[in-house]
This record gives sequence, structure tokens and C-alpha cells, in this order.
Amino acid sequence: MAFALPAVVTHAQAPQLQTQLLAAIRGGEAEVDCGAITQLDSSLITLLLAARRTRADLRVANATAQARSLAQLYGVEALLGLPVSPTQHHGHSHA
Repeated sequence: MAFALPAVVTHAQAPQLQTQLLAAIRGGEAEVDCGAITQLDSSLITLLLAARRTRADLRVANATAQARSLAQLYGVEALLGLPVSPTQHHGHSHA
């Protein structure tokens, strides 16, 4: 069973969520479910990166378009194990 993040993941919730998530990972959890998130900020990325540092094979499931977009903005989608959008290329095009 995955660790399900709540609907709101912002700076206000992040410290408590990080404590809960890291405890779950240390207890053997291997997946974080982001499907319920409706409101987020950059603290979600910080939270997920901390979780991946604790368990390198942690799976991030059901990432919303907003969460994936934020990960792309920070250039960490690959670090989080999220699929890299083919429309988002880092680098220069050769037109």
C-alpha cells in the first residue's frame, strides 16, 4: 500500500508530512501516491526529493500534471522517477 499524500501539500504541511513519509519509508514503504493532491507548492518537490534520498527506488505514483510541471520546472523529473515529457526538452533546438 502506498503512502498517500493529502490534497494540500504546501509549506504549512511539509514538515509534518516529511516526518510521516520518511517514517513510512523506513518502515518499508516503496511508493508515494500523489493522486489526491489538488493544491501544492515547491515544498512537494523538496518532500519527494528527501524521500528519494532515503529510499533511492521509491516510486512516485499518480503525479498530477501540476506536480509533473513543477518537477520539470526544477529539472528534477528524472531524479523523482517521473516520465520526462517529450515536449519539454532541456537544451537548444537546432532549427
